[in-house]
Amino acid sequence: MGLDQYAWAEDSNGEKENICTWRKHPNLEGWMSDLWHSNGRPNANEDNPDEFNCITLELSRKDIDDLEEAINNNELPSTTGFFFGNNSDDYYKEQDLGFVSAAKEALDKGMRVYYSSWW
Repeated sequence: MGLDQYAWAEDSNGEKENICTWRKHPNLEGWMSDLWHSNGRPNANEDNPDEFNCITLELSRKDIDDLEEAINNNELPSTTGFFFGNNSDDYYKEQDLGFVSAAKEALDKGMRVYYSSWW
């Protein structure tokens, strides 16, 4: 059991393409949760509307650019959770930047980019 995180792109026909998968990257989860809250908690679970778990979050080009800046400036928020593991920014930095690049490429093709996690 633990924090599993996923990102994918989806074309206009609903075809999905996996972009990235992470395991126990708590600070990325914190960044995505903060974004979700600042966007008004879209797709919130009725039973627990403040919990960012099993939520599908669509990411815009601005979101991806902001994430890239946070990664490059080592500004992902320190995040903890029972199933989250420890800070892993250095371990995941290259993978995170690969995700940013793949997400930009997908958006440039007119696809939509999503993030979700489960813990």
